[in-house]
Amino acid sequence: MTRFIPIALLVGWAHPALSQVMDCPNADTHPMPVLSERVSTIYTQKLEEAQLTLSKQPEDVNALIWYGRRLAYTGRYYGAIEVFTKAINSHPTDARAYRHRGHRWLTLRCFDKALADFHQADRLTRGKPDETEPDGLPNERNIPTSTLQSNIWYHAGLVHFLTRDYSEALRAYKKCLRVSNNPDMYVATANWLYITLLKLGKKQDAARLLSNIKLDMDLLENQDYHKILMLYKQSTTIADPLAYLEQSKELSLASFGFGFGNYLLERGQCEAARQVFERITQSDQWAAFGFIAADKALRDIPCRGK
Repeated sequence: MTRFIPIALLVGWAHPALSQVMDCPNADTHPMPVLSERVSTIYTQKLEEAQLTLSKQPEDVNALIWYGRRLAYTGRYYGAIEVFTKAINSHPTDARAYRHRGHRWLTLRCFDKALADFHQADRLTRGKPDETEPDGLPNERNIPTSTLQSNIWYHAGLVHFLTRDYSEALRAYKKCLRVSNNPDMYVATANWLYITLLKLGKKQDAARLLSNIKLDMDLLENQDYHKILMLYKQSTTIADPLAYLEQSKELSLASFGFGFGNYLLERGQCEAARQVFERITQSDQWAAFGFIAADKALRDIPCRGK
């Protein structure tokens, strides 16, 4: 069994107040991600490699960021936050550390902390050229689909959406759309932007956005979001929503499922939406954005308790 060196010993540092900020919901009890054997093997190997690199270059910002990312992929979210905080302290002008720490605060439902990091990352990248962000697990064409700035605004928009601040979510997703320069990132951003526009009652703006979504878009990763947008575009009627949902693979259940549940809700199928959201929250995809959104939706859905 692989033995991982304690984070503080490996990087020669531990944030003095870290134990005092571990106060978010599920801070000590969050479930570990459920990974396939293949993905688990890859992530473990990559984590070992990142650990070795960091042990040789403990102050290198790239080594710190990749070690933090690799820890997070295996569910060690607080360990990853420690490492990103180390990167921030030693490289305070590098926006990437804030962007990635914000992502993991978001995973842990620590929304205020996440938003503070995304805003600082925005300040550090303002007026600068965007940069491609490499994937932790590359897609089949080995083509990264997102950038640093698109990820900053995409995740900031999600925080605002989850906290029901739809006006700020709209602002964030519009900024994200401007730097979504490929079909995958465009579709992912458009998915959340479209729902946000509906929440704000901006149906004409939503329709204009939907007109840009085509059936034959060349997508590498975000087919789930595309499928959701096409449901809206084609006004598809689903006879048996739960049976339709179960056609999704378990790993895409949360991402497609929340969008599908929201689609049903917008069509007035409140009870079916509630069942879909419940199915998502009964899955093992606790860290997925769709899971977080479904859990939030269940708390204020109109037909709750029926």
